[in-house]
Amino acid sequence: MMNYELMVIFTPVLSEDDFKAAQKKFADFIKENGGEVTHENPWGLRSLAYPIRKKTTGMYVVLEYSAPSDLNEKLKIQLNRDENVLRHMVTALDKYAYAYNNRKRNGVNAESKTTEA
Repeated sequence: MMNYELMVIFTPVLSEDDFKAAQKKFADFIKENGGEVTHENPWGLRSLAYPIRKKTTGMYVVLEYSAPSDLNEKLKIQLNRDENVLRHMVTALDKYAYAYNNRKRNGVNAESKTTEA
């Protein structure tokens, strides 16, 4: 099982309930296909760097999960079929990125390791 990070940008016209339902849909898809969601981070409404389908804002969500590598192709098909998804990106996390994200989530300063003299 590898560790992955999925970032999805949903269309900004979704209501809060629809946004949560769309998040849950993809988290459940990962769980149903042998994966495990380790962290969900909804960013909410953000400005886009450039317009996508004539939209200048999007609702972001980041999911960290561990899953077999064949799950990503199935997930990509589901993301492409969903009309509410503007863009998505799956990134494979190595052990250093995974450890960095855990430290950052747990409140430990992930940038520097200072020692007192």
